[in-house]
Amino acid sequence: MAYYESVLAFRQDLTETQVKEKAEKFTGIIKELGGAVKSSEFWGLKNLAYVIRKNHKAHYVMLNIELPGAQIKELERRSRIDEDVIRFLNVRVDELATAPSIMMKKNADTEEEVA
Repeated sequence: MAYYESVLAFRQDLTETQVKEKAEKFTGIIKELGGAVKSSEFWGLKNLAYVIRKNHKAHYVMLNIELPGAQIKELERRSRIDEDVIRFLNVRVDELATAPSIMMKKNADTEEEVA
């Protein structure tokens, strides 16, 4: 089994609840393909660098997954088919990170400054 960091960008007009349901849907797809989701992070609604399909913002979700290498193409195919996914990126890594990603650390730092 190979390890991947998978980042999905969902349309801006979805609610946070709908985005979490979509993330659960992709978790189910990964399990169906013989893999496992080790952790997931909801990064929130972020501005895009450029307009993608009339979207100026996107909801980001990162999944740390363990999946057979041959199955990643099927996951990417299903990501392309889903109309709510505007972009996705799957990166193979040697091992999965156990600490929160830099995006989550950045949010924690910002919340501390506000308090």
